[in-house]
Amino acid sequence: MLDTYIYQGDSITHLELLPSPRLFASHMALNLFPKSVLASGCKFVYICRDPKDVLISKWHFMNKLIAKELAPLTLPEAYELFCQGVSEYGLFWDHVLGYWKASLESPVKILFLMYEDLNREPSVQLKRLAKFMGQPFSMEEERKGLVEEILRLCRLENLSNLEVNKAGIQHCSDQLVIANRHFFRKGQIGDWENHLTEEMKDRLDRITEQKLKGSGLTLDASPLQ
Repeated sequence: MLDTYIYQGDSITHLELLPSPRLFASHMALNLFPKSVLASGCKFVYICRDPKDVLISKWHFMNKLIAKELAPLTLPEAYELFCQGVSEYGLFWDHVLGYWKASLESPVKILFLMYEDLNREPSVQLKRLAKFMGQPFSMEEERKGLVEEILRLCRLENLSNLEVNKAGIQHCSDQLVIANRHFFRKGQIGDWENHLTEEMKDRLDRITEQKLKGSGLTLDASPLQ
């Protein structure tokens, strides 16, 4: 997680010494990466999700990190902060549009994926990801069920039950230690319906429509039936 190194003020130059291929995770906006990174041969895989579900997921996650002596963050508070773009990673819609526009300009370097598509058609999106990474599945691999096996290994139920995710921890800083289990919750499309009022939902949808107008991107996240 590059964000952790940057937060701690550590140098990330030594990461270049890791054997290739290297895989890093980050929540940073595209314009925060140095030009040298964007000009290199690295590839970005960006996963976008309906903002209403992003809000609910982040609200639950942040409350797991709040010190016990502090009051939990209420949903109305989290909602207002999200709508105003008060976040460690900036306004959600600007973040999404940065990667979306770059993926249109450089589809060979940036793959833009929708979380909802990954859930609705996982095998299609996995094949798309493999091709983007230059490692497409062969007909023989597909015949042997490799796609299905990878999907089985990557299911939320399987990952959340791995020992490292049930008992492991992440040292983000001297003050912040996160249990790996906190990174897993429902992974459900449309969970916002269990939390947001119709008024809250409509306001977020209006903001989304306004921010994405003219971009060609739509965030359709109808719950799975």
